[in-house]
Amino acid sequence: MSNYIDGFVLPIPQDQLNEYKRIAEKVADIWKEYGALAYFEYVGDDLYLEGTRSFTELVDATEDEVIIFGWVVFKSREARDLANTKVPADPRMKDLITPLIDPSRLIFDASRMVYGGFHPLVRSN
Repeated sequence: MSNYIDGFVLPIPQDQLNEYKRIAEKVADIWKEYGALAYFEYVGDDLYLEGTRSFTELVDATEDEVIIFGWVVFKSREARDLANTKVPADPRMKDLITPLIDPSRLIFDASRMVYGGFHPLVRSN
């Protein structure tokens, strides 16, 4: 159990989901070039459990938004830290991120994203 993951949750406008997916697939490849072992993003489907807070509430999602839950797997925190310095500096990232943060059709709002790095506690395959 030595892997390390970065996890994230964010809202995306439903009508921009295909565009987000297109960009995320390219971003995933870049992360893997810089050391990610695997990259996953899923769209929320069943987000409510009585007695708990939902991801929808956590990121203040509106009715026209979907929730993305993702994680990136690394060999170690050191590998993650190295990737976190290299990926943002890759010139391809600017071209990919710019359409997501265009004010005329904001797809990705980092201020509403929840993020963290995690080391293993329990793993059962």
